Amino acid sequence: MSNFRSLRMLTAVVALPLALAACSDSGKKTGTATAKGPVASAATTCAPVAGDNFVALTDDKQLQNSDNLIPVVRTKVLSPALRTALDKVSAALTQNALTGLNKATDVDRAQPKQAAATFVRSAGLTSGLSGGKGPIRVVAANFTESQSLANVYADVLTAAGFTATVKQLTSRDVYLPALQRGDVDVIPEYAASLTEALNHKANGKNAPAKAKPDIAKTVAALTPLAATQGLSVLTPAAATDQNVFVVTTAFADKYGVKTLSELAGKCTGGVTLGAPPECPTRTFCQLGLEKTYSLKIAGFTALDAGGPLSKNALKTGKVALAELFSSDASLTAAP
Repeated sequence: MSNFRSLRMLTAVVALPLALAACSDSGKKTGTATAKGPVASAATTCAPVAGDNFVALTDDKQLQNSDNLIPVVRTKVLSPALRTALDKVSAALTQNALTGLNKATDVDRAQPKQAAATFVRSAGLTSGLSGGKGPIRVVAANFTESQSLANVYADVLTAAGFTATVKQLTSRDVYLPALQRGDVDVIPEYAASLTEALNHKANGKNAPAKAKPDIAKTVAALTPLAATQGLSVLTPAAATDQNVFVVTTAFADKYGVKTLSELAGKCTGGVTLGAPPECPTRTFCQLGLEKTYSLKIAGFTALDAGGPLSKNALKTGKVALAELFSSDASLTAAP
């Protein structure tokens, strides 16, 4: 999301207990011995721990901006019935719900339309809706999460009385103009990413960022930007699709870490990080980890953007920390 996804857009030796040190060159305790006493300080490099299950460490200092899912509607077609239906979807889209929706397509190999129908049914999203009429065209971008969400929107809008259809387009550069022209009506979007896209469009590519880690502040910035394009933003979901930094559950258990602050505090000698090649120069990636959390990066491996290379590097113990996305189906716990 921020940085590495255009649409929606974390080693090498076993860390030793403080009381016992059999250290190698790349993973060791360091300190200053004096005539008056023992080592005055120590640094522990936390080595990777291979494993098949991943957990996202909580971003407790809010390094990432709030890329919550948010319905975006062409203002001319917005009605109370449409708002009520899509607000109901947003209320049901917790982080675990979105991860489960992605698991249905990415792991269980269901088609997005089928995964959407199962989610709508299990969440009871079609009950108590009425008042809709006329056609509503929902946009799906060219990745499965967007396609599943667009079908969720369409199913719920149909239950409200609209004649809802799904049209697949490609990227934000394509579907935003289509919304503005009136070719389509609704899209499941990502709050921070859309805020910055519209901010850059209105104020230039070097404009100061308007998106914030706080979703309420991001929506407050997004609303007037969207209004200038003839668009309205509705209630955001709790679910996000944004950068998260992930370890194996075996690593988290071994070192007793659940947050990025805990990681930095316990792994004072650093960890190895795997992420896209541009990560070392990006505010939301290595630079942010170092500045916001004072986390030492003991080594960096250029991988893909939340894809199979990153996951395999975690599984095999090539890196301790990798960057994935918060809605990734492989995560066993919500960030």
